[in-house]
Amino acid sequence: MSYVPPHLRNFSAGKTTTLNSDGAAADYFSSKLSSHQSRIHCNGELDKSSSNGYSNSSRRSSVNYSTASRTAIPDPEFPQWKPSERVLRLKSEQIEEIRLRLNVDVNVAPGSSSAPAPIESFPDMCLHPSIMKDIEKHGYTAPTSIQAQSMPVALSGRDLLGCAETGSGKTAAFSIPMIQVANFMSMSYCESVSVHCLAQQPLQRGDGPLALVLAPTRELAQQIEKEVTAFSLSLDSFKTSIVVGGTNISEQRSELRAGVHIVVATPGRLIDHLQQGNTSLCRISFVVLDEADRMLDMGFEPQIREVMRNLPEKHQTLLFSATMPTEIEALAQDYLTNPVRIKVGKVSSPTANVSQILEKVPENDKIDRLLDLLVEEAAQSERSGHPFPLTIVFVERKTKCDEVAEALTQQGLLATALHGGRSQSEREAALRDFRHGPINILVATDVASRGLDVTGVGHVINLDLPKTMEDYVHRIGRTGRAGSTGRATSFYTDRDMYLVAQIRRAIADIGSGNDVTFAMGKTARRKEREAAAAEKEARSTLSKLSLVESAVNVEDKYRHMITPAMIKKEGAADDAWDD
Repeated sequence: MSYVPPHLRNFSAGKTTTLNSDGAAADYFSSKLSSHQSRIHCNGELDKSSSNGYSNSSRRSSVNYSTASRTAIPDPEFPQWKPSERVLRLKSEQIEEIRLRLNVDVNVAPGSSSAPAPIESFPDMCLHPSIMKDIEKHGYTAPTSIQAQSMPVALSGRDLLGCAETGSGKTAAFSIPMIQVANFMSMSYCESVSVHCLAQQPLQRGDGPLALVLAPTRELAQQIEKEVTAFSLSLDSFKTSIVVGGTNISEQRSELRAGVHIVVATPGRLIDHLQQGNTSLCRISFVVLDEADRMLDMGFEPQIREVMRNLPEKHQTLLFSATMPTEIEALAQDYLTNPVRIKVGKVSSPTANVSQILEKVPENDKIDRLLDLLVEEAAQSERSGHPFPLTIVFVERKTKCDEVAEALTQQGLLATALHGGRSQSEREAALRDFRHGPINILVATDVASRGLDVTGVGHVINLDLPKTMEDYVHRIGRTGRAGSTGRATSFYTDRDMYLVAQIRRAIADIGSGNDVTFAMGKTARRKEREAAAAEKEARSTLSKLSLVESAVNVEDKYRHMITPAMIKKEGAADDAWDD
């Protein structure tokens, strides 16, 4: 059905909005007027439940995005997946040994069944033959740690809360199970029986997708969609669609209305299409929230919750992120049911395979120092016969991003800029040229700091340090991915001393083999910025006092003329009259 806009939501209790037959009909009761509201499910049944914020008891919304063009939509049926017999025969001691070797930590809620065993080979996962064919084409030989544990969990139908360091293969970890489930849903359902069979109604025009992935940025969404497409190439008539801002909405509308199996979207543009009635959430049975912490940072929490509350009752949710702040824990509490919690490695810490260099450079000299560094590196690469390493230069502002890229180009270096001020086509072209050539230096704002996976980035340079440790970790995580090594060079000034102290402690901890821990999330970052500001103010005040004491030499008899706040010796003014 069509979206009910906010200005039409203030109906009196019991008032009904009726749509035409091709859009179906739904009752709408204002949640602001009553704590008990009516909900319409995809099958048309009304369900009475209380609504009190975002608690588990109110996971549905009175706004209905769930009605498709068909009057009868079957409930989703999940495939009864089983791994190979070899995996089924594993004993608990062997399972724990595998997890220890993979550096995987797995937890389940008390009273929940144990998590499926990790699987270290794709054939043992018993995937669809076409998916296995595409995995081989993709060049995957064995699952990474996060894939080995999370894929069996996802294939078994359990909700999942996955956390792993950047570059660990999270995208494939949810893409492959999602394709497996969505392909099954589109092939096998029979209304007359309650078991799976090969007679399910295929997608029809006007049906909503079977699976949904939400991502924070256009670039990350495009990367995910590319991965999903690569793992579903051999499946007949399997369709995916990317729904992001900055592109032609009419083309997206046509794709969605024609019917697609998987939608990869940013929250804002998805809500736009739901408002316009271009798609629905009625048939969705598999949901992924990727880089969920970043989505919350960008203010997408209302849209995420609106989507989650309007999903069918029976669905599976996977939440993946590189960090796990308290805000993510709250989201998981509201929308995941007894999830299997998977953590791989030292989450949210600088990785040991990235060598980190801190260099103090005056603000006005940063660009010149950057040019010297990269020109020298280009000369060394030419002398050695090795290619210039892919390099990402992070800056604070969009205008500076263009300025630095232009300065590098004038020095004969192959550089381009990536920031939110460029058009979508320009951003896509910049990423394409950086991934595949000829560009080997990408000057970017933090739009490129999370989620983007460019193979072979050898050097990350922070021309301007970020404000928080968490953002620093995400930036340098663009290199040293998937077990490779990398370098991170950071220029800093006096204003960055608070963060520099944290980075130095982290480097020392890594060198000592200790865990690196720090608070994460919006609240933690706000406190960190406040602490940094307080430290900067204190340092500035101390510097001014030192300047006064060192620069002003006054004979004792004239010290009474100095401002009282600057006087350290009590009674100095009285002593001035001794002559």
